[in-house]
Amino acid sequence: MSDKTIYETLGIKHVINARGNQTLLGGSLLPKKVQIDMEEASLHFVEMQELLNKSGDYIANILGTESAYVTSGCAAAITLSTAACMAGTNEKKIGKLPDTSSMKNEILIQKLQRYRFDRCFTLAGGKLVEFGNQSKTTKEDLENSIGNKTAAIAYVLNTDITSNMLSLNDTVEIGRKHKIPVITDAASQIYPLDYFKSSAQLPDLACFGAKYFGAPHSSGIVAGKKHLVEAVKSQGFIAYHHDGGLAYGRAMKLDRQEIAGVVSALTAWFSINHEDRLLNYDKKIETIQSYLKGINGVKSEVLPVKRFYGSTLKIQIDPKIIGKTAKKIAEELDSGNPRIWVYAESDPKNLSIDAKNLLSDSETIAVNVHTLNEYEEKIIGERLKYLLT
Repeated sequence: MSDKTIYETLGIKHVINARGNQTLLGGSLLPKKVQIDMEEASLHFVEMQELLNKSGDYIANILGTESAYVTSGCAAAITLSTAACMAGTNEKKIGKLPDTSSMKNEILIQKLQRYRFDRCFTLAGGKLVEFGNQSKTTKEDLENSIGNKTAAIAYVLNTDITSNMLSLNDTVEIGRKHKIPVITDAASQIYPLDYFKSSAQLPDLACFGAKYFGAPHSSGIVAGKKHLVEAVKSQGFIAYHHDGGLAYGRAMKLDRQEIAGVVSALTAWFSINHEDRLLNYDKKIETIQSYLKGINGVKSEVLPVKRFYGSTLKIQIDPKIIGKTAKKIAEELDSGNPRIWVYAESDPKNLSIDAKNLLSDSETIAVNVHTLNEYEEKIIGERLKYLLT
C-alpha cells in the first residue's frame, strides 16, 4: 500500500498560501473541531431538508436574524437570493428561471459599485440596471431608478465603500419605503463580531462566504427576513425534489458534511478569543520580518487593513540592489517545493482590494499569514532570505 499523500499520488506540489482565502487556492483551512464535526456528520445519513432548516435556525440565532440558509458559497447565496426576489415561492415562475421575461427582473446597482462578481446577480435571469454615475450616487438617483420591473437592489458591502457611494442604511431605507428588498454581497464582512451581526441584520438578504471563518470553501450563508429566506429555500437543490417547481438551484448542491462544517465553524468563530487570533497573526509576521532584517535593498512594514485578519506584511524591493524584481521573486517562490504564493505584480482581476492598494508600487510583495499552517511562516522567511541574498 502506498504511503504517498493524495497530492503526491496526483503529482501535485502543495502550496503554502500567503495570500488569503482565495478560490484559486482552495479557499480555507478547516480547524480541527470543524474536521471532527464534518467526519461525524459523514457517518450517518440525515433528512436534508430538516438539516437545512435546523442549521438555518441555529445560524439565525447566532447572527440575530429572522432566518438563515446554508448555500454552496457566497456566489450561490447571491444567485439564489436574486432568484427568490424575482420568482418568490411561485412554482410556475421558479420553473421558468432563468427566463424572467414575465417577471420583475431588474436588479439596481450603483455604478460606483460595479465589480467582477456582480455577474452573480444575473445568473438566474436578473438584469442589472445602474444608477448614479462614476463619481457620486445620491438618494435621488436610487429613487428615480425604481420602476415597475425592479425586483431588488444589490449592495456590495466591503472595505472599499466611500462617502461618494450611497450608504447601506440609506439604500435599505429607500428599499423598505418602496417594498423592494436589498441584497448584500457581504462575503468577508465577518469581524468585528458586532459588525458581522449588523451586516446580517440590516439588509433584507445578506450573503456571506463561510470559507472566511473556517468552514469549507464551497459553503456560504444567506441570512435575513424570514419570508425572503423561505423564498431562497424554494430555489434550492432540495426544493427541486419537494415543490414541483424544478428549482433553479438544483446544481448548487451541498453535502451534509459541509452544512455541519458551517455550523461548527460559525460556532467557533463566535467563541474564540479574537485578540489572541490577531496577536498570533502578528507573531507570524514578525517571524517573517526577522529573516529580512539587514538585507540590503529590502524594507518591510506591517500595514493594518480593514479586514478580518487585521494586518498585512508589505515588503519593498530595490531591483537595482537585489538584481530581481518583486514579480521575479514571486515566480521563484512559486517554482520551489513546496510552492509559495504571495501577492506581487500580477493580473489585477485576481487581487483583493487591499492587495491592489498595496501593490500600487510594482516592486512590492504582500504577504498575508491568516491562511498559514503552523511553522509555514518560517519556511516563507527562509525562502525569502535565500532568494533576496
